[in-house]
Amino acid sequence: MRYYKNIVAIIPARGGSKGVPRKNIKLLSGKPLIAYSINVAKESKYISRVFVSTEDEEIKDVSLHWGAEVIDRPEDLALDETPTIDVLIHAIDYLKNKETLEPDLIVLLQPTSPLRSVNDVDESIELFFASEDALSLVSITDYETPPFYALTLSSGFIQPLFEKKYFNIRRQDVPKTYKPNGAIFIAPPKVLQEYKTFYTPRTLGYVMPQERSIDIDTEFDFALAEFVLKKRDEK
Repeated sequence: MRYYKNIVAIIPARGGSKGVPRKNIKLLSGKPLIAYSINVAKESKYISRVFVSTEDEEIKDVSLHWGAEVIDRPEDLALDETPTIDVLIHAIDYLKNKETLEPDLIVLLQPTSPLRSVNDVDESIELFFASEDALSLVSITDYETPPFYALTLSSGFIQPLFEKKYFNIRRQDVPKTYKPNGAIFIAPPKVLQEYKTFYTPRTLGYVMPQERSIDIDTEFDFALAEFVLKKRDEK
């Protein structure tokens, strides 16, 4: 079993958002959205430091209030089209040059996944530890509907995206499929620098239930997360 001592969480949170304006600090059940990711990172028994990468002054203030440290992200890395990997490479360089910190392992926690638990985070790290040859880890969840039943439209008429044979196969008989849920990504810095992605030739999948896999991108997602949190509190 491998063990990485110096594990750092990075939470990327830019100020701009089209689907839900200012969503990273929008209140969800009384707390800023980003606070949920900061809290689980701080509660983890493996993560040593928690950083929010942002260019936004208000997000910086909120992040500091909730106990995170801040990485000052340049404006040109906070655009709609900016790849997350570019933000992470900047964060790795920033930590080395400004904090004299060289993490052994990076845990990316997107603020749009507020329902992941600290157990999800710690179990993901332990799963990565347990593998001798994994390069990275990505959290995944079941497809609500198997992708084999996906349709396209051609001149208004439906066409199967995959082979028609799947429409004659029972749902329980088609191959089990998963999708990334956006909640947890893990890799050593050297892997991120080499592959420029978490999706490497040897990427582990950590399976999470759908009720903890809501990825907030719209107002409907926000309302759904509110509902789930309310039901959770009632138990």
